[in-house]
This record gives sequence, structure tokens and C-alpha cells, in this order.
Amino acid sequence: MQKEFVIRCRAIIIHDSKLLTVRHVGKSFLALPGGHLEFGEDPKECVYREVIEELGIAPKIGKVLFVNTFKDGENKQPVEFFFEILNSSDYLDLEKTNRTHVHEIEEYVWVSPDSDSKILPEKFGTAFKDGNIDFNQTCFIKD
Repeated sequence: MQKEFVIRCRAIIIHDSKLLTVRHVGKSFLALPGGHLEFGEDPKECVYREVIEELGIAPKIGKVLFVNTFKDGENKQPVEFFFEILNSSDYLDLEKTNRTHVHEIEEYVWVSPDSDSKILPEKFGTAFKDGNIDFNQTCFIKD
């Protein structure tokens, strides 16, 4: 069987110490907004497009704060780039936005660090809850 890489780009949106997460339809965990890189797209273009599709607001993209990689079964290895989003206050009222991919999202949740919600990837969720997101360097995660 052929092995493949899947590239995803995600948005870290933090406002007043709370993290904006999404719960996709049929999932029990929370994740960061974002999705798959399309052919010919660079990671910044991907996170920009995905945030507009899922949240309806153009992001101001900062640094790559996390890179996550893990095996998904025997033949697939996702690689995820997590970008900081600098205009977090723009996302406080998502009900008024035009979200073309709202059908993929069951719920939008602002999570506080003391929440018991499960955020994936787990190591990112733990870093957020422990206050260990370093905005000055990229952290590499391998689950």
C-alpha cells in the first residue's frame, strides 16, 4: 500500500485567554479551525481560505506556532501547521458572518484554560490549558 502525507493548516485564535475551537459534525472533541491544503496552495493561503470558509472572517496571520505530525493508521501521516491569528476580537460574534462551510461545524466554542473540554491534538490542548504556548518560537509535536 502506498503511504501518503496529508497537510492541514489550523488557526490559533485566542482572545482574553480563551481559545476559539470548533466541534465538527459527529465528533466528540474540539479542534482548531482549519483544514486541508489544496494542490498549489501554500500553508498561509490554506489557513486564510479555511478560516474564511469556516468562520466567515478574513484572518490576519502571524507566525507558525506549532507543527504537529502523527500516524493516522498504517499508511497516512498528517502534518499540521498551526498559525497564530492576530485579529482575534473580530471572531467574537460569528452568527453575523457568511460561513460557506458552516455545514461541517456543529458548534463554535470559546474554551478557557480551566475547561475540561477535550482539545485535539492533545499536546496542543495541554499546552493551552497549562499556559505554555510560546509566541516567540515554533513548537514541534509528535503524537
